[in-house]
Amino acid sequence: MEHMLIEKPGFEKLYSLIVLVAGEIGDNSFAHNLGKWPDTPGIFFGYDIKKGTIVLADRGLGILETLRRVRPDLSTHVKAVEVAFTEFLSGRAPEKRGNGLKLVREVVLANPIDLFFTSGDAEVHLKGDNISFRVTRVSNIVRGCMAKINF
Repeated sequence: MEHMLIEKPGFEKLYSLIVLVAGEIGDNSFAHNLGKWPDTPGIFFGYDIKKGTIVLADRGLGILETLRRVRPDLSTHVKAVEVAFTEFLSGRAPEKRGNGLKLVREVVLANPIDLFFTSGDAEVHLKGDNISFRVTRVSNIVRGCMAKINF
């Protein structure tokens, strides 16, 4: 995927940021679920460079269950996803980590990249041309996480 993006005209500066966003989200699927997959282990990873789309999905624990290990007071998927994208907090305590999704948010909002992210009943839509950030509650419940990146 990276080589295809490098070769895409006009993506000389953007390709590394797209790879960073996909890499951070994909790494979370393994870092937070390894050995704890509720049913189907692994991650779905698909892309179509011509259409400008990358999709990543896992059937892991999800953001809420992962962050409850270090923030037991989190009670909703919406709040957990909000925390994951805005606060420096790691679900891999005692490791001092927790900056991945914050970096993803910053990169997407500063570049022509769009991100749709869902976990549980929470959804985030980030668009590179809109600096607003809002997590919404939806009726569909996703086990684990799913992300769609458009560029």
